[in-house]
Amino acid sequence: MKCALIYDFDGTLAEGDCAQHGLMPALGITDIHGFWSEVKERATQDDGDEILSYLGLLAEKANQLGSDELSEDNLKKHGKSIPLFPGVDTWFERINEYAAANEIELHHYIISSGLDAMIRGTAIGNQFSQIYACKYHYCPKGKQAIWPAQAINYTTKTQFLFRINKGIKNSWNNAAVNKFIEPEKRDIPFQRMIYFGDGDTDIPSMKMVRYQGGFSLAVFDEKKWNNQTTQKKVEKLIAEERANYVVPANYQKGSQLEVTVRGLLQLFKRKQKG
Repeated sequence: MKCALIYDFDGTLAEGDCAQHGLMPALGITDIHGFWSEVKERATQDDGDEILSYLGLLAEKANQLGSDELSEDNLKKHGKSIPLFPGVDTWFERINEYAAANEIELHHYIISSGLDAMIRGTAIGNQFSQIYACKYHYCPKGKQAIWPAQAINYTTKTQFLFRINKGIKNSWNNAAVNKFIEPEKRDIPFQRMIYFGDGDTDIPSMKMVRYQGGFSLAVFDEKKWNNQTTQKKVEKLIAEERANYVVPANYQKGSQLEVTVRGLLQLFKRKQKG
C-alpha cells in the first residue's frame, strides 16, 4: 500500500524562511522585515505575484553586487545553515521503519515556496521522492540567476498534489497532469495522503487533501506558541475546517506529531483491508 507524506518546508520542517538563513546575510540583507515589506510593495505596485517579486528582488540584489550567491552550489551551501525543528533529522528513518513494519510503502514530498537548492542542501535533502520548490534559470556558465524557472505560491501548490496523485515526477508536463486517469488507477490516492503545513499559504493544499479524503496536519513552532499571531492562526485553521489535527512542530520520538501520523497510517491500513 503506497502512501504519501507531503510537507511544506518553511515553518513546517524548518524555522523561518529558507532565504533568511545564510543567503540574505550574504547578499547584505540585514533588515529581513524590511526586505519582505519591499517584496509586498513591489508586488502591489506591479499588480504581480508575491513569490515572483521575492525571487526577482533576490536576483536583483545579487546582480547589483555581482554576486553568484544564487548559484545552485552556493544555495546548497546556505541550506546547511537552515535550523530544522526538533527530531526532523531522525524523523524519516523512524517513520519509514514504522511504515515498512506495517507493510506500507511510504513516500515523502516537499511542496514549498522556498528555494529548491537550499532545501536540497539541508541534512534531509535526500529524503524526498520529489521536491517541488522555487528555482532559477541560470546563464550558460551556471552562476548567474537570470529569471525564475519555477515559482510556487499558495494556490499553485495544489497542482503538485495532482502530480503526486498521478505519479508525475516533474514540474513541466502539463499534458500529463491534465490527462484523465480513473481514480483507482492513480499512483497515490488522495485518501492516502497526509499534508503538513503551518499557515495561510498552505490552506488551499490542506483543503484539497482534506476534501479528497486525506488528512491535513497544521504544525506550529512551540517557541512562538505564546504569540497571539500564532494562536489566532491555529484558531482560524480549526474554525474554518482546514486541518484535521494541530500539533507542535516537534518530530522527536514519541511526540504528539509522531503518534498522530502513526495513527493515521494505521487508519489507512485498516481502510485498505476494508
